Amino acid sequence: MLNALTIDVEDYFQVNAFARSIRYEDWDNYPLRVEANTSRILDLLDEFDFKATFYILGWIAERVPGLVREISRRGHEIACHGYAHQLIFAIGPDAFREDVRRAKRILEDLCGEQVCSYRAPSYSITKNSLWALDILIEEGFVRDSSIFPVYHDTYGMPDAPRFPYVIQRQAGSITEFPLTTYRLHAGKSEYRLPIAGGGYLRLLPAQILIWGIERINRQENQPAVLYFHPWEIDPDQPRIKAGLKSTFRHYLNLRKTESKLRKIFAAGRFSTMKAVLQQQSVQ
Repeated sequence: MLNALTIDVEDYFQVNAFARSIRYEDWDNYPLRVEANTSRILDLLDEFDFKATFYILGWIAERVPGLVREISRRGHEIACHGYAHQLIFAIGPDAFREDVRRAKRILEDLCGEQVCSYRAPSYSITKNSLWALDILIEEGFVRDSSIFPVYHDTYGMPDAPRFPYVIQRQAGSITEFPLTTYRLHAGKSEYRLPIAGGGYLRLLPAQILIWGIERINRQENQPAVLYFHPWEIDPDQPRIKAGLKSTFRHYLNLRKTESKLRKIFAAGRFSTMKAVLQQQSVQ
Protein backbone atom coordinates (compact mmCIF):
# COMPACT_ATOMS: atom_id res chain seq x y z
CA MET A 1 0.00 0.00 0.00
CA LEU A 2 1.11 3.53 -0.76
CA ASN A 3 1.79 5.68 2.32
CA ALA A 4 2.15 9.45 2.55
CA LEU A 5 5.59 10.98 3.05
CA THR A 6 5.61 14.55 4.35
CA ILE A 7 8.36 17.01 5.27
CA ASP A 8 7.69 20.11 7.39
CA VAL A 9 10.15 22.67 6.01
CA GLU A 10 11.18 24.86 8.92
CA ASP A 11 14.55 25.56 10.52
CA TYR A 12 15.95 24.53 13.90
CA PHE A 13 15.30 27.89 15.61
CA GLN A 14 11.62 28.07 14.56
CA VAL A 15 10.23 25.11 16.48
CA ASN A 16 7.62 25.61 19.18
CA ALA A 17 9.92 24.01 21.77
CA PHE A 18 12.17 27.08 21.54
CA ALA A 19 9.42 29.72 21.38
CA ARG A 20 10.25 30.96 24.90
CA SER A 21 13.96 31.18 24.10
CA ILE A 22 13.86 32.74 20.63
CA ARG A 23 11.64 35.64 19.61
CA TYR A 24 10.13 35.70 16.14
CA GLU A 25 11.69 39.14 15.66
CA ASP A 26 15.15 37.58 16.11
CA TRP A 27 14.82 34.78 13.55
CA ASP A 28 16.94 36.64 10.98
CA ASN A 29 19.84 36.62 13.45
CA TYR A 30 20.22 32.83 13.20
CA PRO A 31 22.12 31.13 10.36
CA LEU A 32 19.83 29.27 7.97
CA ARG A 33 20.54 25.56 7.62
CA VAL A 34 17.23 24.54 6.06
CA GLU A 35 18.33 24.85 2.45
CA ALA A 36 21.29 22.47 2.73
CA ASN A 37 19.34 20.01 4.87
CA THR A 38 16.36 19.98 2.50
CA SER A 39 18.69 19.45 -0.45
CA ARG A 40 20.03 16.34 1.31
CA ILE A 41 16.46 15.12 1.74
CA LEU A 42 15.71 15.70 -1.95
CA ASP A 43 18.74 13.62 -2.90
CA LEU A 44 17.64 10.88 -0.51
CA LEU A 45 14.17 10.80 -2.07
CA ASP A 46 15.70 10.60 -5.54
CA GLU A 47 17.75 7.63 -4.37
CA PHE A 48 14.56 5.76 -3.40
CA ASP A 49 12.49 7.22 -6.27
CA PHE A 50 9.93 8.61 -3.81
CA LYS A 51 7.84 11.74 -4.07
CA ALA A 52 6.74 13.67 -0.98
CA THR A 53 4.57 16.53 0.18
CA PHE A 54 6.65 19.45 1.48
CA TYR A 55 4.81 21.68 3.98
CA ILE A 56 6.83 24.89 3.68
CA LEU A 57 6.83 27.94 5.94
CA GLY A 58 6.18 31.17 4.07
CA TRP A 59 9.00 32.82 6.06
CA ILE A 60 11.42 30.23 4.69
CA ALA A 61 10.05 30.52 1.15
CA GLU A 62 10.67 34.28 1.13
CA ARG A 63 14.31 33.86 2.13
CA VAL A 64 15.24 30.84 0.00
CA PRO A 65 12.82 30.98 -2.95
CA GLY A 66 15.12 28.80 -5.04
CA LEU A 67 14.51 25.94 -2.61
CA VAL A 68 10.75 26.01 -3.26
CA ARG A 69 11.34 26.02 -7.01
CA GLU A 70 13.78 23.10 -6.72
CA ILE A 71 11.34 21.03 -4.65
CA SER A 72 8.68 21.65 -7.28
CA ARG A 73 11.07 20.99 -10.18
CA ARG A 74 11.85 17.54 -8.77
CA GLY A 75 8.18 16.64 -8.87
CA HIS A 76 7.17 16.95 -5.23
CA GLU A 77 3.96 18.47 -3.89
CA ILE A 78 4.23 22.00 -2.52
CA ALA A 79 2.03 22.53 0.54
CA CYS A 80 1.54 25.24 3.15
CA HIS A 81 2.82 25.25 6.75
CA GLY A 82 1.69 28.82 7.42
CA TYR A 83 3.97 31.83 7.45
CA ALA A 84 5.35 32.40 10.95
CA HIS A 85 4.93 29.02 12.70
CA GLN A 86 2.48 30.32 15.29
CA LEU A 87 0.09 28.14 17.28
CA ILE A 88 -3.37 28.58 15.78
CA PHE A 89 -5.29 28.46 19.05
CA ALA A 90 -3.00 31.19 20.42
CA ILE A 91 -3.27 33.76 17.60
CA GLY A 92 -7.01 33.65 16.82
CA PRO A 93 -9.02 33.69 13.56
CA ASP A 94 -8.01 37.05 12.09
CA ALA A 95 -4.26 36.54 12.52
CA PHE A 96 -4.56 32.96 11.31
CA ARG A 97 -6.32 33.98 8.11
CA GLU A 98 -3.67 36.61 7.42
CA ASP A 99 -0.88 34.07 8.13
CA VAL A 100 -2.14 31.34 5.78
CA ARG A 101 -3.19 33.76 3.06
CA ARG A 102 0.26 35.35 3.02
CA ALA A 103 2.07 31.98 2.97
CA LYS A 104 -0.20 30.50 0.29
CA ARG A 105 0.33 33.49 -1.99
CA ILE A 106 4.13 33.31 -1.64
CA LEU A 107 4.26 29.58 -2.35
CA GLU A 108 1.92 29.77 -5.34
CA ASP A 109 3.92 32.62 -6.87
CA LEU A 110 7.09 30.55 -6.56
CA CYS A 111 5.85 27.17 -7.79
CA GLY A 112 3.30 28.44 -10.33
CA GLU A 113 0.60 26.05 -9.11
CA GLN A 114 -2.32 26.18 -6.72
CA VAL A 115 -1.37 25.14 -3.17
CA CYS A 116 -4.21 23.00 -1.82
CA SER A 117 -2.82 21.24 1.26
CA TYR A 118 -2.12 22.67 4.73
CA ARG A 119 -0.52 21.53 7.97
CA ALA A 120 -0.69 23.59 11.15
CA PRO A 121 2.44 24.44 13.15
CA SER A 122 2.72 21.93 16.00
CA TYR A 123 -0.59 20.32 14.93
CA SER A 124 -2.43 23.19 16.59
CA ILE A 125 -5.85 22.51 15.13
CA THR A 126 -7.52 21.20 18.27
CA LYS A 127 -11.04 21.29 19.73
CA ASN A 128 -10.30 24.91 20.66
CA SER A 129 -9.44 25.92 17.10
CA LEU A 130 -11.74 23.96 14.79
CA TRP A 131 -12.78 27.32 13.36
CA ALA A 132 -9.47 27.18 11.48
CA LEU A 133 -10.95 24.54 9.17
CA ASP A 134 -13.58 27.02 7.95
CA ILE A 135 -10.86 29.56 7.20
CA LEU A 136 -8.80 26.97 5.32
CA ILE A 137 -11.81 26.06 3.19
CA GLU A 138 -12.56 29.73 2.49
CA GLU A 139 -8.92 30.31 1.50
CA GLY A 140 -8.99 27.51 -1.06
CA PHE A 141 -7.47 24.54 0.74
CA VAL A 142 -8.96 21.09 0.06
CA ARG A 143 -6.64 18.93 2.20
CA ASP A 144 -5.42 19.27 5.78
CA SER A 145 -3.05 17.25 7.94
CA SER A 146 -3.14 19.06 11.27
CA ILE A 147 -5.10 16.79 13.59
CA PHE A 148 -3.08 14.40 15.73
CA PRO A 149 -5.46 11.90 17.40
CA VAL A 150 -3.44 11.56 20.63
CA TYR A 151 -3.06 13.13 24.06
CA HIS A 152 -0.23 15.69 24.18
CA ASP A 153 0.67 18.67 26.34
CA THR A 154 0.49 21.09 23.36
CA TYR A 155 -1.75 19.56 20.72
CA GLY A 156 -3.97 16.55 20.10
CA MET A 157 -7.57 15.42 19.60
CA PRO A 158 -7.52 11.93 21.13
CA ASP A 159 -11.07 11.08 20.06
CA ALA A 160 -10.62 12.09 16.41
CA PRO A 161 -10.67 9.47 13.63
CA ARG A 162 -7.33 7.79 12.94
CA PHE A 163 -7.50 7.61 9.15
CA PRO A 164 -8.34 9.96 6.24
CA TYR A 165 -11.87 11.33 6.28
CA VAL A 166 -13.91 14.26 5.00
CA ILE A 167 -14.84 16.97 7.48
CA GLN A 168 -18.03 18.90 6.81
CA ARG A 169 -18.02 22.48 8.04
CA GLN A 170 -20.26 25.50 7.58
CA ALA A 171 -17.86 26.84 4.95
CA GLY A 172 -17.82 23.56 3.02
CA SER A 173 -15.75 20.38 3.22
CA ILE A 174 -12.09 19.50 3.60
CA THR A 175 -10.26 16.16 3.59
CA GLU A 176 -8.32 15.45 6.77
CA PHE A 177 -5.30 13.12 6.82
CA PRO A 178 -4.59 12.71 10.54
CA LEU A 179 -1.17 11.78 11.85
CA THR A 180 -0.75 8.03 12.18
CA THR A 181 -1.26 6.11 15.41
CA TYR A 182 -1.25 2.39 16.15
CA ARG A 183 -3.88 1.00 18.51
CA LEU A 184 -2.62 -0.89 21.54
CA HIS A 185 -5.06 -2.68 23.84
CA ALA A 186 -4.62 -3.33 27.56
CA GLY A 187 -7.73 -5.02 28.87
CA LYS A 188 -10.64 -2.71 28.12
CA SER A 189 -8.36 0.28 27.59
CA GLU A 190 -7.01 1.49 24.29
CA TYR A 191 -3.81 3.48 23.79
CA ARG A 192 -2.85 5.18 20.57
CA LEU A 193 0.90 4.89 19.93
CA PRO A 194 2.13 7.75 17.73
CA ILE A 195 4.19 6.28 14.89
CA ALA A 196 3.91 9.16 12.44
CA GLY A 197 7.46 10.46 12.78
CA GLY A 198 9.08 13.58 14.21
CA GLY A 199 10.15 13.07 17.80
CA TYR A 200 8.52 9.65 17.78
CA LEU A 201 10.70 8.68 14.83
CA ARG A 202 13.80 9.66 16.77
CA LEU A 203 12.61 8.04 20.01
CA LEU A 204 11.35 4.68 18.73
CA PRO A 205 13.42 2.01 16.94
CA ALA A 206 12.88 2.06 13.18
CA GLN A 207 11.58 -1.50 13.30
CA ILE A 208 8.71 -0.45 15.57
CA LEU A 209 7.55 2.14 13.05
CA ILE A 210 7.95 -0.32 10.16
CA TRP A 211 5.99 -2.92 12.13
CA GLY A 212 3.21 -0.47 12.95
CA ILE A 213 2.89 0.87 9.40
CA GLU A 214 2.81 -2.64 7.93
CA ARG A 215 0.03 -3.71 10.29
CA ILE A 216 -2.01 -0.61 9.63
CA ASN A 217 -1.70 -1.30 5.89
CA ARG A 218 -2.51 -5.01 6.13
CA GLN A 219 -4.83 -5.38 9.10
CA GLU A 220 -6.75 -2.10 8.86
CA ASN A 221 -6.34 -1.60 5.10
CA GLN A 222 -5.40 2.03 5.64
CA PRO A 223 -2.47 4.24 4.61
CA ALA A 224 -0.06 5.79 7.09
CA VAL A 225 1.59 9.19 7.01
CA LEU A 226 5.23 9.76 7.96
CA TYR A 227 6.61 13.21 8.74
CA PHE A 228 9.93 14.74 9.71
CA HIS A 229 11.77 18.06 9.54
CA PRO A 230 14.99 19.03 7.74
CA TRP A 231 16.66 19.93 11.05
CA GLU A 232 16.13 16.35 12.25
CA ILE A 233 18.88 15.07 9.95
CA ASP A 234 21.30 17.80 11.14
CA PRO A 235 23.14 16.78 14.32
CA ASP A 236 25.64 19.64 13.90
CA GLN A 237 23.05 22.43 14.17
CA PRO A 238 23.70 25.21 16.73
CA ARG A 239 22.58 24.39 20.26
CA ILE A 240 19.79 26.53 21.71
CA LYS A 241 19.56 27.02 25.48
CA ALA A 242 16.11 25.88 26.61
CA GLY A 243 14.38 23.89 29.33
CA LEU A 244 15.17 20.25 29.95
CA LYS A 245 12.02 18.91 28.27
CA SER A 246 12.43 21.07 25.18
CA THR A 247 16.11 20.20 24.90
CA PHE A 248 15.37 16.48 25.17
CA ARG A 249 12.58 16.62 22.58
CA HIS A 250 14.61 18.56 20.05
CA TYR A 251 18.06 17.00 20.21
CA LEU A 252 17.22 13.35 20.90
CA ASN A 253 18.92 10.94 18.45
CA LEU A 254 19.55 13.47 15.68
CA ARG A 255 22.50 11.38 14.48
CA LYS A 256 20.24 8.38 13.95
CA THR A 257 17.44 10.02 11.97
CA GLU A 258 18.77 9.52 8.46
CA SER A 259 19.69 5.88 9.03
CA LYS A 260 16.21 5.24 10.45
CA LEU A 261 14.60 6.90 7.45
CA ARG A 262 16.61 4.70 5.11
CA LYS A 263 15.35 1.58 6.89
CA ILE A 264 11.75 2.77 6.77
CA PHE A 265 12.00 3.77 3.10
CA ALA A 266 13.49 0.40 2.20
CA ALA A 267 10.57 -1.40 3.84
CA GLY A 268 7.62 0.49 2.31
CA ARG A 269 6.17 2.56 -0.52
CA PHE A 270 5.74 6.31 -0.11
CA SER A 271 4.41 9.18 -2.18
CA THR A 272 2.66 12.53 -1.84
CA MET A 273 -0.40 13.05 0.29
CA LYS A 274 -2.35 13.91 -2.86
CA ALA A 275 -1.40 10.62 -4.53
CA VAL A 276 -2.28 8.55 -1.47
CA LEU A 277 -5.70 10.16 -1.05
CA GLN A 278 -6.45 9.67 -4.75
CA GLN A 279 -5.53 6.00 -4.41
CA GLN A 280 -7.84 5.69 -1.42
CA SER A 281 -10.60 7.63 -3.21
CA VAL A 282 -10.85 10.04 -0.27
CA GLN A 283 -11.54 13.44 -1.81
